[in-house]
Amino acid sequence: MGSLPVPSSPECTPPSAPAAQVRPTVSEGDLASLFGAQRRHLDHFFERLDMSQAAAFAQALLDAPGAVFFTGVGKSGIVARKLAQTLASLGFARAGFLAPVDALHGDIGALFPGDVLVLLSKSGASDELLALVPCARAKGAYLISLTSAPSGADCPLAAACDLNVHLPLQGEVCPFGLAPVTSTAIQMVFGDTVVAAIMEARRLSRDQYASNHPAGKIGKTLIFKVKDVMKKQNELPLCKEGDMIMDQLTELTSKGCGCLLVVDDEYHLIGTFTDGDLRRTLKASGPAIFKLTVGEMCNRNPRTITAEAMAVEAMEKMESPPSPVQFLPVVDDSNVVRGIITLHGLVSAGL
Repeated sequence: MGSLPVPSSPECTPPSAPAAQVRPTVSEGDLASLFGAQRRHLDHFFERLDMSQAAAFAQALLDAPGAVFFTGVGKSGIVARKLAQTLASLGFARAGFLAPVDALHGDIGALFPGDVLVLLSKSGASDELLALVPCARAKGAYLISLTSAPSGADCPLAAACDLNVHLPLQGEVCPFGLAPVTSTAIQMVFGDTVVAAIMEARRLSRDQYASNHPAGKIGKTLIFKVKDVMKKQNELPLCKEGDMIMDQLTELTSKGCGCLLVVDDEYHLIGTFTDGDLRRTLKASGPAIFKLTVGEMCNRNPRTITAEAMAVEAMEKMESPPSPVQFLPVVDDSNVVRGIITLHGLVSAGL
């Protein structure tokens, strides 16, 4: 039997190689044009924002007898969540995000009489928010809308709330003028600026702020004290001023501080001797170093710090002129050594 003939249908034709695609690029000129347009849109907002409305909004948050909830749909919802988290981090009032759809399926139970509900919507006509308004009002909440549409028939949310703040919007920096890339920036700038005003009105202290930021660099900078990160007791590289330099090499190198703390019998600080001092002394004195004591070559005027000082202050002191240092002896009011804090220890602690 002969072989079957090869079909000549187009289905058996080998596919042609795809055409080379042109790699899309963004030019500096295009970016500069868009950033310029965004700046003009933001200027439009700042120039036309009604400060009486903004002040009324800030005062409503300040005077809130209960919790403050933020809500929104889509990108406005993301901004609402961020503003809720920022306000909550100040510790002035209970604050949170209320998802509008979830609220209509039970989460509205978190609302109590006297609570404030802030509704963010560019159009002021979001169906999910309009459906939430009568339910929130029935719970006794005070309703505030933040919208970019002018009040009127095209902005039913403004009319349905107790207070409306109009966020003037000239346009979106988007090829179609639709994507919320400017309106959300305006919402964020407005909300964060009002939060900053509340911080000033409440006289928020660094300690109060730190109490709500215990983790991360913010919290560590505001909370950690020298006593929290210093070495102490058996970790200290101690010696007496009459000790021979070469007899203290193990103490100098084994404690991981790069120095010796020279003390008297009652642990008063006399001075410091560093591994750098060792190298310089060896270079200058040669074999005579075997006859030198630590007290003869130590620095008798070192920088020091107290255990109650902030850890970030220790770092600043280490880096201050005339030259940076890698450690600070920790002493009390009587100049008695209580510990040592090192730059490596501060960095390891996240500072």
